[in-house]
Amino acid sequence: MQTLNEIDQLVKLISKLPGLGPKSAKRIILKLISNRDSILKPMIKALKNADINISRCIKCGSLKSEENCSNCNQIQKKFKKICIVENIADQWSIEASNIFEGYFHVLGGTINSSKNSKETLLLNSLLQKVEKEKIEEVIIATSATVEGQTTAYYIRDSLKHLNVKISKLGQGLPVGGEIENLDDGTLHSAFKNRVGLDIDSD
Repeated sequence: MQTLNEIDQLVKLISKLPGLGPKSAKRIILKLISNRDSILKPMIKALKNADINISRCIKCGSLKSEENCSNCNQIQKKFKKICIVENIADQWSIEASNIFEGYFHVLGGTINSSKNSKETLLLNSLLQKVEKEKIEEVIIATSATVEGQTTAYYIRDSLKHLNVKISKLGQGLPVGGEIENLDDGTLHSAFKNRVGLDIDSD
């Protein structure tokens, strides 16, 4: 069987992508190599641009291009709601459903994840935004996993000194469910039936 080090390295890298194994990776590589001018070279350029220009916003946690964060720069709209999600995929899912209009705050994980701390979850910048923009409601859209719920209650406690309504997604969000995997109908139900988080409850 033919062995090329360049191909082997690409297979290992592409196989790390969600839903792709070695066989799928090989098919992708062959497609790229067979279409150098129309796919491979433009993709190399696009990936290089993404590596250089795209980064995580240190204020809201969303993705930004160079210095422009489209999420933070919606200030002129003066939204009164912030939706807190665990990751970018969750933000994109909710945006695609058109159920929510407001700011997003992307935690980048959960509070008890070993690789995350309160600093990396940008909780201080969240508190500052709620105060500065006079936010009326904070919607906690973390997953229904143990980690997601632990994070939700930590955020609730962090916000308890502010005069702001705090709610979490309600009926329609299955136990253990990840936001990015929910269909639009389930997301609509979860947002519509969101419930308040009592700051005095356990």
